[in-house]
Amino acid sequence: MKLELTAYLSILLLNNRRDCYKLLKLNSEYYKELSNFKFIDLFAGIGGFHLALSSFGAKCVFASEWDLYAQDVYEKNFHIKPYGDITKILEEDIPDHDILCAGFPCQPFSISGKQRGFKDTRGTLFFDILRIINFHKPKLILLENVSNFEKHDNGKTLLVVSESLKESGYSVFYKVLNASYFGLPQSRERIYFVCFNNKLKVNTFDFPVKDGEIKNLSDFLLPENQIDSRVFIQRTDISLKNYEEEIELFSCTGLKPIRLGSVNKGGQGERIYDPSGHAITLSANGGGIGAKTGLYLINGKIRKLLPRECSRIQGFPDDYIISENSSQAYKQFGNSVAVNVIQSILKKIIEIKCL
Repeated sequence: MKLELTAYLSILLLNNRRDCYKLLKLNSEYYKELSNFKFIDLFAGIGGFHLALSSFGAKCVFASEWDLYAQDVYEKNFHIKPYGDITKILEEDIPDHDILCAGFPCQPFSISGKQRGFKDTRGTLFFDILRIINFHKPKLILLENVSNFEKHDNGKTLLVVSESLKESGYSVFYKVLNASYFGLPQSRERIYFVCFNNKLKVNTFDFPVKDGEIKNLSDFLLPENQIDSRVFIQRTDISLKNYEEEIELFSCTGLKPIRLGSVNKGGQGERIYDPSGHAITLSANGGGIGAKTGLYLINGKIRKLLPRECSRIQGFPDDYIISENSSQAYKQFGNSVAVNVIQSILKKIIEIKCL
């Protein structure tokens, strides 16, 4: 018997009320193109995949996320309470669906972790995705992980995943993409998998190269009167480089963070950046005063980003409900998929008219 789902309130309103920040705006050729499709959201986090798929009209019929804080935020925004531990959910109890999406745990493969891969119990969760795929045989599979996944264990991890998906009856395509080229001011490289059921006879797939206008971080910042004073950094061990005001730092440096100085000559998390460039990669982990968001010289003051600003540079709209626990909010956006990149990939899928 299927798991009883919480009543679903349509997310098609996204296209009407969520244009402020920062979903890609879709032309009429894409609007509602997936309105006849159902998807499931595994390792759902706070719903980055959900936002992207819903913007094309697709309907979520099942979500799974073990973290209770993320579950709460997901339910508040989408009116679906995700089920917990996917290892305890039988594949036959999951509703039928056309699309499976999963940002499966990245810690086993991340360069910031121990890179244990499939030796880590979190790494084996890929095989829970696989058992669901083998039972339901969805038309389309969308997966996301850290860019290091491609090189982990000298490529053996990538080979295991891609060959397993091929053996399950899918054509497999993957590419590392940077959110910087998709209308978001964040240097965030991730590997994306697009897998088509062999019945669709898709032999080639070209990932998008870029989509949306190139932005810098300053375009996404909250006004000064909305800044919580707790994000400001006031210390005596701050050192800054001297730049003349007329230098256009962003155009000179390109799509990356622009370093201005440091706090206590620390590592990556203690560097100070200029908002004329891009933000560093948001992180769910790490210590230091600016480790999760980076530190920026904004209006003559040094501060880290607020959760709402992190939300914006991940492609979430301003009416998205954020956790009231700021520590959890930083963690959740650090773990999230960049919504705009998924939207752009979906546009490419729609364009080849294979579904």
